[in-house]
Amino acid sequence: MIDVQRLRVLRAVADHGSFSRAAVALRLTPSAVSQHVAVLERSLGAQVVARSTRGVTLTAAGQVMVGAAESVAAALEQARRQVERLSTGRVQLTVATFTSGGKHLLPGALPRLMAAHPNTQLHIREGEPEATLPLVRQGAVDVALAYHFEGPLPVGPSPASLRWTPLLEDPLHVVVPERHRFADRAALDIGELAAEPWVLGCLKTEAHLRRYAEQAGFEPDVRGSTTDYFFARSLVAAGVGISLIPAIALTPMVPGLRAVPVRPPAPTRHIGVATIERGHDRPHVTAFVEALREEARGSGPAHGG
Repeated sequence: MIDVQRLRVLRAVADHGSFSRAAVALRLTPSAVSQHVAVLERSLGAQVVARSTRGVTLTAAGQVMVGAAESVAAALEQARRQVERLSTGRVQLTVATFTSGGKHLLPGALPRLMAAHPNTQLHIREGEPEATLPLVRQGAVDVALAYHFEGPLPVGPSPASLRWTPLLEDPLHVVVPERHRFADRAALDIGELAAEPWVLGCLKTEAHLRRYAEQAGFEPDVRGSTTDYFFARSLVAAGVGISLIPAIALTPMVPGLRAVPVRPPAPTRHIGVATIERGHDRPHVTAFVEALREEARGSGPAHGG
């Protein structure tokens, strides 16, 4: 029989990339973590991690077992919530969201949910997709409002357990002062902005700007990097530089600015909602996802999908 605690240890090793970091997270010694993994490997008759001086990585068997570990953890958490529902009569719904997506969609979607399921007890957690999507897999949150750019979701070693429902296509716009030479343009190529200083409101946006700039043959001159799109736009208004801002983060308006679309290939955030695949119905989760879909269909400026 496979020990659930050893699965928990393996999942921590996968999340943290080393025995020592997993030990800190689990409040165990690195030796204890190593022993748990070794016993698990003996019970399976297969190696679950590849050890090296740079840390550990999952083998194919390890990836299978981490997926099983997450399924077990999610099932136990769901059972705990069902027992709590039986004793209290209330249903808990934990929603994780990134800041701009939550600000754009939750104020309209949550009242729809509460009207249909008034006994739902809501919990909201803020975080970036890299942090929140694994929490859905683990059962710690029920729903994650998240996004990705080109490529797959940032979900870690076992994406198959997640259900992804697309909501919005959220293209990035170039934000410039209203007296800027490009302020009245209908659209811009990234290459036209080679001589401009930049202020950015998200590290991922900076990474994509640098990639698109490299394709256009220039190195962006980044004068400021923030974690808040409103602050970034305020710096643009102050004359520090121009910025790349997602469409849903263009409100509230900052006086004296213009937002100009980027011509294809334009960096775009693909916004959606992640839930875990379940073998039984969860009507409050289904209702909330549908409420988000309705809000996305009726919201501007970037609705689609």
